[in-house]
Amino acid sequence: MLKREDVTQQLVYYQAGIGTYTIPEVASSIGASYQKLLDTMIGIHLDAHIMGGYEFLMQNYKTGDKIFIFGFSRGAYTARALAGMIHKIGLLPPCNHQQVPFAYKMYSQDNERGWQQSNAFKKTFSIDVDIEMVGVWDTVGSVGIIPHRLPFTKSNSHIRFFRHAISLDERRARFKANLWNRPTEADHAKGVKKGDMPRHKTPERRAGTMGFHHTSTLNGDTLKSSKSASKSTKHDLERKYAGLEVEQPTDIKEVWFSGAHCDIGGGSVTNGTRHSLARIPLRWMIRQCFILQTGILFHSTKFKEMGIDPATIYPHVLKRPPPIPYTPGTLASRYEKPINFATDSKETVKARDPFINEEEEDLLDSLTPIYDQLRLASFWWALELLPNKQRYQKADDSWTTQRGVNLGKGRTIPKQVELGVNVHRTVRTRMSAKDLFMDGNKKLRNYVPAAKWDIEPQWAD
Repeated sequence: MLKREDVTQQLVYYQAGIGTYTIPEVASSIGASYQKLLDTMIGIHLDAHIMGGYEFLMQNYKTGDKIFIFGFSRGAYTARALAGMIHKIGLLPPCNHQQVPFAYKMYSQDNERGWQQSNAFKKTFSIDVDIEMVGVWDTVGSVGIIPHRLPFTKSNSHIRFFRHAISLDERRARFKANLWNRPTEADHAKGVKKGDMPRHKTPERRAGTMGFHHTSTLNGDTLKSSKSASKSTKHDLERKYAGLEVEQPTDIKEVWFSGAHCDIGGGSVTNGTRHSLARIPLRWMIRQCFILQTGILFHSTKFKEMGIDPATIYPHVLKRPPPIPYTPGTLASRYEKPINFATDSKETVKARDPFINEEEEDLLDSLTPIYDQLRLASFWWALELLPNKQRYQKADDSWTTQRGVNLGKGRTIPKQVELGVNVHRTVRTRMSAKDLFMDGNKKLRNYVPAAKWDIEPQWAD
């Protein structure tokens, strides 16, 4: 979907993620498999994943480049940690490979000595760069059984735009959501401040897009989100006169979607499955890239496969029409090819192919099964019986810790009154489908999200 042919315009890097890493010293297949298992369970190579992304940026970053980082699940945590490392340590010039492990060690030390060393290191060896956008799907609260907490993973003033798609229906204790939090006064006091280091003053060159698991003309099958004059000029002036720069708060949007963890970032169904819940947050994230006028280059021919009409986002992002409501008996007569809704639906609906419009795609995708691992794989219940703790930020920005056994409880949505709750409009579509879904006892039921809100949500497009 991302264009990668012309590296002078856009450079794309993909990292397979936690559970796939094998250190070179492990020669045997048994040893490699054991390393992968440990990486999956406790994230023993989290540092290698972060440093791998850091070295890619170190070698390829050119003055004026814009950096975008995307990730899902623990890859989302890796993406946020990489952005945190760049914030705390800065970005080393090319060919400083031997410095990277030392830089990571200072990044990971969240004590007074670590902060003193990292500030001195950043001013002496690094360049100060910003992250244009971090887009993540369902960041988990810890990596593996042993939790990892790294600096600037919950908030980061060096990120310009932060977008997060979050699961409403994930219930596992070890998959609690890692939400964005407002930095405290103590957080503001940490790290090198903008203006304390020289900043780049040359025009932007290209987009650098990283994945962890659009101009005013259409050129071939390329779509590039165009930049409005007012927004782009303001930001370019901020970059040019960095010595006068005032630190701007990150533009944050976190939206809740129907589905369990892998229904948000993908992995619940096989590749090529015509409809699934994961297609909805993917479309939302792509749309955000155009709304924010990021300049990321896409292959327009791939958009309809994802359920997006390119004309609705290019050259201008159009306001979406109202969603198509679910009406019993209408789906089967509308479409031509059957969709397998597995055990979560009582109807066999029929889907059309090819693509018609995004609202039709949303309707069918929103009614597909939720793959709740506590129902599908009973071994997860062993972890539900272990003591667990979860930290939440309160309205006054202080922190509280909840302790106890999880026992399959839904996620907590914190600070609802203060910040509101953004819920995607397809959740309301799914909730309106009466007696369409089956519970664990094969009884028909309405859809009720596992995470609860106490106020009227903002229904996001």
